[in-house]
Amino acid sequence: MLAALLLAAAPPMAIIDERDVMRREAVPHGAIGMSTAWRISDAAPQPRRMEFRRRTLDVGAAIGLHIIAHDEVYYVLSGEGAVESDGQKAALKPGMTAYLYDGANVGIRQTGKEPLALIITYPVKP
Repeated sequence: MLAALLLAAAPPMAIIDERDVMRREAVPHGAIGMSTAWRISDAAPQPRRMEFRRRTLDVGAAIGLHIIAHDEVYYVLSGEGAVESDGQKAALKPGMTAYLYDGANVGIRQTGKEPLALIITYPVKP
């Protein structure tokens, strides 16, 4: 019985310092400009069920349109942006969230004078 309980126990927590996962890279889905990416959840051991990332889009950068196979959330930390989902467009500013749905064709671009900083989260592919 004790062995079964130990096997069913959750893994220990993972603590990730964003400085350890930060990198400069082209923006995904079309490589429109550059960004700084923090692939935070990549450093969490398996099993894990979600992705949690931070990304700052440089001035003029955009995550190009792409169809998502899961719900996805973009939370704006700073800067301004424009998000698109299946042709519907909306402006975003700090404190705003775009909740995007499975199967939608989505993208986001930096607008304004300063970089667009986001938290992006979505479930891990099964």
